[in-house]
Amino acid sequence: MTAPDLDLIAIGRSSVDLYGSQVGGRLEDMGSFEKYIGGSPTNIACGTARLGLRPGLITGVGDEHMGRFITEQLRREGVETAGVKIDPERLTALVLLGIRDADSFPLIFYRENCADMGLSEADIDPAFVARAHAVVATGTHLSHPRTEAAVLKALRLAREAGRRTALDIDYRPNLWGLAGHGAGEERFVESAQVTARLQATLHLFDLIVGTEEEFHIAGGSTDTMEALRAVRAVSDAVLVCKRGPMGAAAFPGAIPDSLDGGESGPGFPIEVFNVLGAGDGFMSGLLRGWLRGADWPTSLTWANACGALAVSRHGCTPAYPSWSELEFFLARGVRTPALRHDTELEQTHWATNRKGDWSRCRVFAFDHRKQMEEIDGATPDRIGAFKRLCLQAAQEVAGGAPGYGILCDGRLGRGALHAAAGQGLWIGRPAEWPGARPLELEPELGPDCGGLREWPRDHVVKCLCFAHPDDDDAMWQAQLATLARLFAAARRNSLEVLLEVIPSKVGPVDAGTAPAIIERVYDAGLYPDWWKLEPMTSDAAWRAACDAINARDAHTRGIVVLGLDAPAPALEESFAIASRHDLVKGFAVGRTIFGAAARAWFSGQIDNEAAVADMAARYRALCDAWDRARDRKEAVA
Repeated sequence: MTAPDLDLIAIGRSSVDLYGSQVGGRLEDMGSFEKYIGGSPTNIACGTARLGLRPGLITGVGDEHMGRFITEQLRREGVETAGVKIDPERLTALVLLGIRDADSFPLIFYRENCADMGLSEADIDPAFVARAHAVVATGTHLSHPRTEAAVLKALRLAREAGRRTALDIDYRPNLWGLAGHGAGEERFVESAQVTARLQATLHLFDLIVGTEEEFHIAGGSTDTMEALRAVRAVSDAVLVCKRGPMGAAAFPGAIPDSLDGGESGPGFPIEVFNVLGAGDGFMSGLLRGWLRGADWPTSLTWANACGALAVSRHGCTPAYPSWSELEFFLARGVRTPALRHDTELEQTHWATNRKGDWSRCRVFAFDHRKQMEEIDGATPDRIGAFKRLCLQAAQEVAGGAPGYGILCDGRLGRGALHAAAGQGLWIGRPAEWPGARPLELEPELGPDCGGLREWPRDHVVKCLCFAHPDDDDAMWQAQLATLARLFAAARRNSLEVLLEVIPSKVGPVDAGTAPAIIERVYDAGLYPDWWKLEPMTSDAAWRAACDAINARDAHTRGIVVLGLDAPAPALEESFAIASRHDLVKGFAVGRTIFGAAARAWFSGQIDNEAAVADMAARYRALCDAWDRARDRKEAVA
């Protein structure tokens, strides 16, 4: 038998969660919603992936936009999707959720004959199950004979192969037909029939996890200790009972007289903001410990911490921590009970959960507005048409391979920007008004940068700031105030920021110029996801810039080198130096690529085909130059 390459496979429901954006009101009054992936096993798969495990998922999604959203997001999170059934007949499940107050979290499940409830025995691939060290089931899929048969087959295959099995009871009464559609947040309805169905399967598990109410339904008693003993009577599994703010207790053997007699890990004194999905965060931390051989106090500490982080944020999967974030939180401790207002923690959460591998980033920049408007023969419509040609050249060079991107504006280049969506390109989009000093922003963003709400989530907010260490305090204060407004709006809309600084247009530069600007930005509490810096000509200058960034932000995406309309040979020479530094991921170059073609095309000297060919050749040459330089560096390393 092939050795497992997955830590676990979760099986059960998946959905698109639409979370009300407004907090403190009725679900009836929500004006807008945030879209996330959801469903207990789907959350667990993503939560464990963030903690460094390799999970897979068995579920069903519709053959439509929301089904693709789930599968694409799963892959971004690092979840193996070979077990995800694409159902051509059923729709993806949908859940509407809200945060009413500290005790009320209304939700509506839209799951009538949904895709994940279409799972059957035939959908369980023995070869896929054999790939995992453990199978993790959740309770909802034991509620229907068809899905129950699928779960039982996966469990049987796992046990026959000597794998581990776990159950998150995940009791939702209305998903068992015991509560109405408007009672989605109801957590307990007594039912002898449900108890019997659960108890018929409990012997199949090595680990069983639930709240006190969930053990009440599994054990058939509202006395928690009696319920635990009833579960123990039919199962040798380790039982883990979640106790909310009091943490959790694990019972590997006989059930003691009280919950305090179990093995435990510390709870965390935090403000409860949103309990929805917290149990799946807890389960993720617990599985990390269980599957990595940690003792129960350690595993429960990780689980409690993951649960605490989850209840303090909006959404389910988006709230779960990375392993680096969890380590940071446990080492530093709670600074404020409202964790979502802990700036340092939230920056760590943001920076360690960004998706996409951009270790090489070769960007064709044609976001230029003023420079193109000044070309003879240029009109807004013709500029828009030319930018479509720029995109065509970029796509021709990229050929669908990773690590390529564009910079394009939404004012003159809107058509190209829209056409680039979903093509696998890194997409940056300028926010600054061209040439403004002090910094001003594009009017389309609005005075509070509210226009960023219209931007797709995969667009990177690029902002060019002409700044210099010798600028007076008034200039720095004006520029930093505008940047702070932009950064806050970008984060509010889950958009990364690329900060481009060009000090050479303002004053003399040396090896200390870029580091001084970098430090000033970080001192203002601003954390760019990306930096775009001028091509420097010495190792010392690059080392100083990289050191300045690493000293303030261990999780930055990195640096791309700008072009400043330099000749290609000069850029290639700068690439050879910049590529020696790991933090430099690539380049974002424009006029060196499109300048000659633009002048010829706008004057009518060349046609579309010739313009695309010229730009593609220049872009490809720069990409090849960067790759050669980085390959040499990696070969030496």
